Amino acid sequence: MPSVCLYFQVHQPLRHRRFSVFDIGRGLSYEDEQMNRQILNKVAEKCYLPANSLMLELIEKHRGKFRLSFSMSGIVLEQLLRWRPDVLESFVKLAKTGAVEFLGETYYHSLASLYSLAEFRKQVMLHQAAMERHFAFVPRVFRNTELIYCNSLAAEVEKMGFVAMLAEGADRILGWRSPNYVYRATAADKLRVLLRNYRLSDDVAFRFSESSWPEYPLLADKYANWINQAAQNSQTVNLFMDYETFGEHQWAETGIFEFLRALPEEVLKLPEMEFLTPSEVVEKYEPVGELDVPDPMSWADMERDLSAWIGNHMQNDAIRTVYGLESEVLGRGDGELLETWRRLQTSDYFYYMCTKWFADGDVHKYFNPYPSPYEAYINYMNILDDFTQRVKGGEGR
Repeated sequence: MPSVCLYFQVHQPLRHRRFSVFDIGRGLSYEDEQMNRQILNKVAEKCYLPANSLMLELIEKHRGKFRLSFSMSGIVLEQLLRWRPDVLESFVKLAKTGAVEFLGETYYHSLASLYSLAEFRKQVMLHQAAMERHFAFVPRVFRNTELIYCNSLAAEVEKMGFVAMLAEGADRILGWRSPNYVYRATAADKLRVLLRNYRLSDDVAFRFSESSWPEYPLLADKYANWINQAAQNSQTVNLFMDYETFGEHQWAETGIFEFLRALPEEVLKLPEMEFLTPSEVVEKYEPVGELDVPDPMSWADMERDLSAWIGNHMQNDAIRTVYGLESEVLGRGDGELLETWRRLQTSDYFYYMCTKWFADGDVHKYFNPYPSPYEAYINYMNILDDFTQRVKGGEGR
């Protein structure tokens, strides 16, 4: 019986205030509280509340046969606690159904796995503690920031006790093989790998409301048939996407919620199809082969590599500078400085500096709160200069 495995990423970065060179040394806050509250409220009303209400309705309607998973960053969790506890409570209600799995990740949605394994481990443990505290759930499956994955990281994740990890079903890695199977990680024999079916996932996440798309409009019965075709002689069809797909990236006016409401019934009426969470998938199926990924890959852009975050000199300068402060920050023994340093690691800040163009460029512009990647870099480096002075000068936040 083949399965459908749904995973949704829940994350909202903390946007920075405009920080000029003249602000350095003035003791100002780095974050734009008003903007962060406004954006969170907008996403809460357009996506989180209606989507969570619908997910709960579908779980109850199908008596737990509709199952899904979330990966929620600590950054968005903190914002929900502060400004939208009603939204957090709606996630708690989903957790109590027993049909929802929460995955592990880095608390700060960072790139620490690429630059400091010690910091990476600490952030993963902080996130595990938060999931247990708020949802009474101990993550068994790991999803790294933006699905970044490679052999060495898989080995590290296995050491931390996870049974499985999510990754992108990149063609350059799979070759002739299908993403619709469970794989075994190279150098981590016990760790299972679930691969995103990016074609089917992106049909919803990116192409759903594109009227020029030959398959427009995408209806639930058509999509369920595509899933069924992909599942033939396979184990699992993994549909991974941003949760903000529902209502934010794809507005309610596009019919995205009606599509979601109809989808479980269309899938479940297909012969032998079922919904499973990631941990249930790896418990049910044995791996069919080994996944060898010597260099990091991600789910970003057409290249599925790291170029969205470290593809130009600005990005590399910024990220090397912030991680270069690790020993000095830790040496200070100041909890507020440590927290600020970790918040500055959020991957979105480096994404804003991306200068890629053509098809991918439109995506980067859409998610960029700055007029240009160069202004994103200048603003971030001004903040980093101010923070560096505080670290070296002995001034806490």
